Amino acid sequence: MQDLKKSHALVLTTGLGTNTFALSRLLAFCSDPHRGSPFHAWKIFQNIQQPTICIWNTVLKAFLLNDELIQTINIYKEMLHSSNIAPDNYTLPYVLKACSRLQSACLGVSVHGHGLKSGLAFDLFVGNSLIVMYSEFRNMEAARQVFDEMPSLSTVSWMVMISGYGKVGEVDKERLFFDLAPVRDRGIWGAMISGYVQNACFKEGLYLFRLMQCAEIEPDEAIFVSVLCGCAHLGALDVGVWIHRYLDRLGLPLSVRLGTGLVDMYAKCGNLDLARMVFEKMPQKDTVCWNAMISAMAMHGDGDTAFELFEEMEEAGVRPDDITFIAILTACSYSGRAYEGMRMLDRMCRVYQIEPKSEHYGCIVDLLSRAGLFEEASKMIQRLATSSNRSEEEMAWRAFLSACCKHGQSQLAEFAPENLSQSEHESGFYVLLSNLYASAGKGCDAGKVRNLMKNRGIEKVPGCSSVQIDVTVHEFIAGEKIHPQMKEIHLVLEKINKHLYYPECKPY
Repeated sequence: MQDLKKSHALVLTTGLGTNTFALSRLLAFCSDPHRGSPFHAWKIFQNIQQPTICIWNTVLKAFLLNDELIQTINIYKEMLHSSNIAPDNYTLPYVLKACSRLQSACLGVSVHGHGLKSGLAFDLFVGNSLIVMYSEFRNMEAARQVFDEMPSLSTVSWMVMISGYGKVGEVDKERLFFDLAPVRDRGIWGAMISGYVQNACFKEGLYLFRLMQCAEIEPDEAIFVSVLCGCAHLGALDVGVWIHRYLDRLGLPLSVRLGTGLVDMYAKCGNLDLARMVFEKMPQKDTVCWNAMISAMAMHGDGDTAFELFEEMEEAGVRPDDITFIAILTACSYSGRAYEGMRMLDRMCRVYQIEPKSEHYGCIVDLLSRAGLFEEASKMIQRLATSSNRSEEEMAWRAFLSACCKHGQSQLAEFAPENLSQSEHESGFYVLLSNLYASAGKGCDAGKVRNLMKNRGIEKVPGCSSVQIDVTVHEFIAGEKIHPQMKEIHLVLEKINKHLYYPECKPY
């Protein structure tokens, strides 16, 4: 900015103070979110006698890119009151983005109305921006209406509709749009694969990735990240290794996003050595990447390495966030480090000024409970009741109840039902409580809990497991018989049962 001010002085002293092009270049630099200053741009703008629409748009962009959203809207209002200027198809997308980030649906609809009056709403660029905005508001009905009214469509139009349905979880409609798309470029394939992965349809995402390869479409970084996420959740290590080799063959650099995806995939598939190898090779690491590696060690109970990584992260000058401390508290919990966990909680609040969330409280209660400090955990929850909202308190009670179930502390756990039963609508609480009563020999109370679930219409979320045979991942959901080889599987299970109950029977 110091150099820009010198350049601005030169512009003024050489008589270019009213030159639109020179001023637009100064404003363009000010719009840079890392080096510029939107407020300096506003000072320059106020001294321009008759700003063109290009100048107005540059100022709007400056405030938008610097997250000065209210000011972006105010500048747009001032533009509308100006008698000699009218918004164009670059103006409205900036304003619509501001409405999305402000989460103001009413304001977005109002801007849409301005676009309709001026005829700009039917512009391709503006129409795509409207679809994105309504998708952010989870109003796919309005997004579809904009899509249907657009006189011409581009691949971007189809892509943003597909992405929108993926965001709201309407995977069937998303796939319908994908199948109807007249041209499927890399963006459309990527949007559909991402939609599957975001909505836990991991198998379908990997299958679509194979179809994309058959269509000879080369994946980009975003698609690889989505597919690696699918591999991580399915435990499909072989596919993940193949993708890693494919990345090497394409010569793609190990960016922060790709590296983090590989680390997360190897960690969740149980191969910590490969996860650590990728992590060490990464030229740059951001907070998310460090979090993935620390979480990997925490997940596998390696508290020592998790702490070492945390110290390395601080030495590297990367600032931990709330997710980092959830990972390190989890590591403390799994490795029985109650004292270290409390010290880390204090460090989080005192040194990094991070306000604890319900997840942190849940980790601390779990940490104390695992260490056998049930009374301390109970007292912490009771103190929490006066300093947090209801959802945070419920999260802590659930963690406490879960730990009591594992350690058979039925008497201490009696406090939890009183605090959860009034507002709990998920099956997890009832299943924990039923298991607790059953393990304590209170079959009658366990039956009452199951009846309460039926009366309230609460169903237990079915368990899901997967097994990898060769390069194929087979998925099984409790209570469902959708696997194509289910009959053969049951035949084998019947044979195993016969051998278990009648060991004298000879094998077939």
